Amino acid sequence: QVQLVESGGGLVQAGVSLTLSCAASGRAFSSYAMGWFRQAPGKEREFVAAVDWSGTRTLYTDSVKGRFTISRDNARKTVYLQMNDLKPEDTAGYYCAARGGYASGSRWTLEYDYWGQGTQVTVSS
Repeated sequence: QVQLVESGGGLVQAGVSLTLSCAASGRAFSSYAMGWFRQAPGKEREFVAAVDWSGTRTLYTDSVKGRFTISRDNARKTVYLQMNDLKPEDTAGYYCAARGGYASGSRWTLEYDYWGQGTQVTVSS
């Protein structure tokens, strides 16, 4: 069992940077692939970024490539999402998710086993 708690969201102006954190508790964090997803009001939850259990392979959705960076610190049981040059269209609730079994990161919500409660990011123009 893994519990995930996101933090770092807020209200910011377009163009600035923000870093989200997702702290995990429970066993075997280092065996989990981790993903970040986001959901805007009235829209489906969408994939943002993922990192495999080792931290060596990453995936990004096209709209954030070059602006967002996912990373993990297994000693701290934490995964990060560094978000640069934020845009109003990045406004959403951001959720982290864990996928067990030494898996690679995935774009698909159904492949994740655990989810956090989310943190809101609002970007004003």
